[in-house]
Amino acid sequence: MKDIKTLGELKQSGYVSKSIKDELRDNLRTKIKSGKPVFEGVHGFENTVIPELERAILSRHNINLLGLRGQAKTRLARKMIELLDEYMPIVAGSEINDDPMRPISRYAKDSIAEKGDATPIQWIHRSERFFEKLATPDVTVADLIGDVDPIKAANLKLSYADDRVIHFGMIPRANRCIFVINELPDLQARIQVALFNILQEGDIQIRGFKVRMPLDMQFVFTANPEDYTNRGSIVTPLKDRIGSQILTHYPESIAIARTITHQEAKLDKAQSDAVYVPSLAKDLLEQISFEARESEYIDAKSGVSARMSITAYENLLSTAERRGLLSGADTTTVRLSDFMGIIPAITGKVELVYEGEQEGAAVVAQHLIGDAIHTFFPAFFPKIEKLERDATASPYANLLEWFFAETGFELLDDASDEEYSKQLDAVKPLEDLIQKYQPNYTPEDKYFLKEFLLWGLVEYDKLSKDRVLSGYQFKDLYSNYINKL
Repeated sequence: MKDIKTLGELKQSGYVSKSIKDELRDNLRTKIKSGKPVFEGVHGFENTVIPELERAILSRHNINLLGLRGQAKTRLARKMIELLDEYMPIVAGSEINDDPMRPISRYAKDSIAEKGDATPIQWIHRSERFFEKLATPDVTVADLIGDVDPIKAANLKLSYADDRVIHFGMIPRANRCIFVINELPDLQARIQVALFNILQEGDIQIRGFKVRMPLDMQFVFTANPEDYTNRGSIVTPLKDRIGSQILTHYPESIAIARTITHQEAKLDKAQSDAVYVPSLAKDLLEQISFEARESEYIDAKSGVSARMSITAYENLLSTAERRGLLSGADTTTVRLSDFMGIIPAITGKVELVYEGEQEGAAVVAQHLIGDAIHTFFPAFFPKIEKLERDATASPYANLLEWFFAETGFELLDDASDEEYSKQLDAVKPLEDLIQKYQPNYTPEDKYFLKEFLLWGLVEYDKLSKDRVLSGYQFKDLYSNYINKL
């Protein structure tokens, strides 16, 4: 089809034009029948959001994706491009992608009237049929719909009464395309009103020109529920004209969250090869986001974006990589103390409530790491009760006695892997607990698990952990308390 260059050739080929909504619908039907995934690369929505989105496309609806930040709303909209035909014909030179079979602009109609079947045809790829606009308060009607262009009027020597002086805005130029408006509630109410007729009747009005232009578009809007009260709202008549409103959500399991993080993290091969990440470390990283969404210090209405886990994962690997470079090692393994390196990725991604502001963002981030360890600990080792009748009967008695007898135990930040493993091996009761409760744990992850056990006992108030100049010092809780006195 791409070899067709004129309107006459297009007619002879048997080409049948269809609206973009029918195009999306037909291609979606084909994909569903073939059993292929429609929105490949979007995880966790298979049984919730994606079926609703498919129903909206089959219904030829304009769509509003409603959800908190970092819930793949824009990703879903961009994936809709894959449901378009690979190439689409337009009248060559048309500003608004006129369909050669059904022209709507004056330029296209005049061109076809003058040249007939010799009218040149141009083909555009589906990647060029996606337009996106972030709704900011400074967006104007002229930006979206159009305005009178005095320079065009002067160059063509036209009066302002001639409709050829119109300069089309983004929406008419996105005719026969997918047009996304992100953060719709941020769009001023008077600008939202200007969209009414475009969505329903196809009329546009520019500086007094009432142009009957049945634009053929697939609108996708994205919005954050918080915006309805904080910054603005979607006016009711506009909501009424949007066919389907679909609620998005965060990943519902650690496994799905891990898949998303691994897919989206920007890592090169050298970094991935140089740093080994234990499975427990990956799970802990995702649990931090789950803890943040439930934390009393964080504003739940603002949400905790999936981008927090992605950037935290990148920081985690970079922390381990930097340590390896300093020690001259070609490869290294992530340690639990490396999690302190992800704090900058957390502090900029969460909105704190008053109590959180009082604590400070960095302290809240440390709380979240501790909460994740606290949550995971019982899945690996015996549960620690707050009140124990007989401390000597505790499975951790030998380990706690070891720390009581020692003056202090330090894990240094920049210790080489050999020094790190030697330090942990020196605590013999750690090895005994691993052998008893996690005998089948993989050898390459064992040292991370040993450190996890220490941090877990800190979170359950059995050991104390203090930050020293070059690492962390672990002590028996009571002797540390007496020393401080």
